[in-house]
Amino acid sequence: MSNDINQQQTATDQKISEMVQQSRILEAYMNDTITREATVTKLIEEARLASSAIQDVTGESEVESLMPVGIGVYMKALVPPVKKLLVNVGAGVIVEKSREDTVNYIESRIKEFEVALRQLSSQKQQIEMRMEQIQKQVNQMLQQSSGASSSATAKSQHNSYTHNNRQ
Repeated sequence: MSNDINQQQTATDQKISEMVQQSRILEAYMNDTITREATVTKLIEEARLASSAIQDVTGESEVESLMPVGIGVYMKALVPPVKKLLVNVGAGVIVEKSREDTVNYIESRIKEFEVALRQLSSQKQQIEMRMEQIQKQVNQMLQQSSGASSSATAKSQHNSYTHNNRQ
């Protein structure tokens, strides 16, 4: 009987260990998802700032602006009237677009980023739910395991007590 209890305890311990390992993997995936979510949020902010800046430039006259020269150093520059912009559309391909087309391109990218952000948020919720399920299962198994071992200890003590009293 004691051997059966030990085997059950070993199986329970192994299952708990596997679930803890799953939880650690999910936690790493959660951290990665949070990092990607922060990156997408920054991209959305950057795209909105770019759209706003392009819309603010009237295209009628020169505009004074700051131009980055590196390591946080800027210099003042005059931007001539803007009619066309150069847009990197991916894979190193740059396309010349009108201001309106550029703003439309940026707005479509913002929508794509927002979809990605919603997907990441959904993934995060699913991971959280799964981690909670695992935690509940581990807690239940630990309670059952401690209950079974204390029950086995009580039975053992009872058997020892009745055996000693019979003598």
